[in-house]
Amino acid sequence: MINYKEKLQKINTFIFDYDGVLTDGTVYPSADGEMMRSANVKDGYAMQLAVKKGYNIAIISGGKSDTMLKRMAALKIKDVFLGVHNKKEVYDKYKKENNLKNDEVLYMGDDIPDYQLLKLVGVATCPADAAEEIIEIVDYVSHKPGGKGAVRDILRQVMKLQGKWFDDDAFFW
Repeated sequence: MINYKEKLQKINTFIFDYDGVLTDGTVYPSADGEMMRSANVKDGYAMQLAVKKGYNIAIISGGKSDTMLKRMAALKIKDVFLGVHNKKEVYDKYKKENNLKNDEVLYMGDDIPDYQLLKLVGVATCPADAAEEIIEIVDYVSHKPGGKGAVRDILRQVMKLQGKWFDDDAFFW
């Protein structure tokens, strides 16, 4: 069996679920019906750096809100698919449009709707607080929970391994 660190060498694309991965899974309903979420700025920094370094980053989430779109736009994440009911269908289309192979893709998910995608990608990952069924099938479980640095953890590992993490570009937002 191939060690997950060996698989990281091929990664050029990161796909993340939103709720439970980029957030801790908590939503705060506002008076106007918007579901507010908290996000980790360290995850955000690592995401924008990955984009700057030429990696593809996509979000595929069942959740949907204007704040999610605004957050991703601020981080220069262009491939954002919200309100998704069939993540595999969106993934297959994204993969085809970007001429990607499964072994070039890392996916981080935390719950049952992510199961199918996690079984397809080259490197399957999850936060420390993911559902038990997800933890059982992934290549790597972050030591960080969702919304608390799990995304930065895996981005840092890949970029560091590929020599793109802590260089002169890293100091400028």
